[in-house]
Amino acid sequence: MTTQHEIAILAGGCFWCLEAVFRRLQGVVSVTSGYIGGHVDHPSYREVCDGQTGHAEAVKIEFAPEHIDFQDLLDVFFAIHDPTTLNRQGNDVGTQYRSAIFYTTERQRQVAAATIARLNADNSWGASLVTELVEARHFHDAEPYHLDYYNQHQTQPYCQLVISPKLNKAIKQFGNLLK
Repeated sequence: MTTQHEIAILAGGCFWCLEAVFRRLQGVVSVTSGYIGGHVDHPSYREVCDGQTGHAEAVKIEFAPEHIDFQDLLDVFFAIHDPTTLNRQGNDVGTQYRSAIFYTTERQRQVAAATIARLNADNSWGASLVTELVEARHFHDAEPYHLDYYNQHQTQPYCQLVISPKLNKAIKQFGNLLK
């Protein structure tokens, strides 16, 4: 029996952070860092970092819904970044670091909208979420040196100071979803 996979695209600051966490979840087949939501064809990392292309750093997650639900991905997503800071995650500032869900199906749009509404109603973050909900279009893969960055560079200061704490939080909070 062939497994039907689905694609989720999430932006929540640095794509290295998101990729490191989502790669470790059961049911996740692949995670690709890249750019989405801008107006330039095939942007480079430098162009995106300059903030002039309109793209967000994001991850494209291929997952098997029978092993992990889109809602589970959203729960992890909202736990590992601050969805209340407009165009900012920690020291990373600019529209390329915005919080966004780029839905690929109508069901994803509905689940994401309901999740955002619930988190706002519960005042889970103590402030309103600024997470954008946008239809996915034209995801551009990041340059090869960005792919699987954390696993290849764990001893670098950014990985130790920024990515490792997010990864550890996800492991502690979502251990039941790990591979």
